[in-house]
Amino acid sequence: MEIRPTTDQDLGVFVDTLHTAFGRFPETPAEDGSGVWWSAIEMDRGLLAVAEDGKPVGTAAAYSFELTLPGEAVVPVGGVTAVGVLPSHRRRGVLSAMMRHQLTELRARGEFLSVLLASEAPIYGRFGYGPATYTGRLTVQRHQGALDVPRAPGTDGADTGSVEVLRRAECGEILEEVYDRYRRAQPGALSRPRGWWARGAGQPPVAPAPRYVAVHRDADGVPDGYATYSLGDAETLTVDETIATDDAVFTALARFLLGHDLVAQVVFKHVPSGHPLRWRFADFRAAQAGGDTDWLWVRLLDVPGALTARGWCADGELVLDVDDPFLGERGRHLLTVRDGKAECVPTDREPDLSLDVRDLGAVYLGGTAPSTLVRAGHVRAHRPGAAVLADALFRGERSPHCLHWF
Repeated sequence: MEIRPTTDQDLGVFVDTLHTAFGRFPETPAEDGSGVWWSAIEMDRGLLAVAEDGKPVGTAAAYSFELTLPGEAVVPVGGVTAVGVLPSHRRRGVLSAMMRHQLTELRARGEFLSVLLASEAPIYGRFGYGPATYTGRLTVQRHQGALDVPRAPGTDGADTGSVEVLRRAECGEILEEVYDRYRRAQPGALSRPRGWWARGAGQPPVAPAPRYVAVHRDADGVPDGYATYSLGDAETLTVDETIATDDAVFTALARFLLGHDLVAQVVFKHVPSGHPLRWRFADFRAAQAGGDTDWLWVRLLDVPGALTARGWCADGELVLDVDDPFLGERGRHLLTVRDGKAECVPTDREPDLSLDVRDLGAVYLGGTAPSTLVRAGHVRAHRPGAAVLADALFRGERSPHCLHWF
């Protein structure tokens, strides 16, 4: 078997092999090749696994994204996608060979992080990926959806902006600009390259599917938030995503959506756990949480590079003994954090924590507490207080969240 890079000429074979692996048939793109999720695949970052008879039996690719880290650092990452192996060739080492080849290429490009959305949770942990962000939905019965007045002194909750309803086809530039401002300040958020919007690649609102868009503008008329939505047959208004530059804008959009006529319930998709919207309702039970799931998985390729790239909210020192069994690597690192910046150097000091690289990926963005993984038996704390210090160090000012689908 050979793992080889792809070119633009391989697009048809790549797409056919990928869809065959999942038992699906490709959608029909527009005449210019746009309007399908795979139209944004970067063929210079794709891989084909080819059997000895010359038949393609597996695919893998990566998108060129930017990821926002705690501290609002924005770094390049490889977004792994389109991974599949034909049913006739599974459990023969094809997937492992592609993953090892891909990680080597990502390192060669200078990317110290790799991310993906896991189709099946048990698969990617063995390749060093850990779940780093989580998402869910809130379902609100409209008759219970009255919002309460904020009780804190000096917060009257008044919105000085306005909301305008547009169609998806009318406001592509607004969506792109507002999302880009949002993702640069939100840890865990990924960029949406311009080509994605232009080609309608992905899911709504990037895809050109019919949607209404509630655009929020500030007092000066500048767009600072949006919510894309559609109304189903069962009097359910489903919100694909709500993007807001602050909580007040999010609340204003929620109030607008909850006031829609001929709607029995509103479903807000991709709401991060712990979001304050639940606390805005006069009836705390108005919003029913559900669909909680992992979303963005993170894999560190350069431990010191990754740890020094993000910002930190507490000072301290930790010795991390990190095992990377898939790549056959192990390293002990002294992490020293002062004034929001970190140094990470090799050390022979006794470790404070011993952990797998997948567990380091899970805690990296601050969405999973190291102490949780200690209690789960995945991370070993070698001294009292090590897990508590690790929690304080890795926690960010804001919970990480990603809603981009790829």
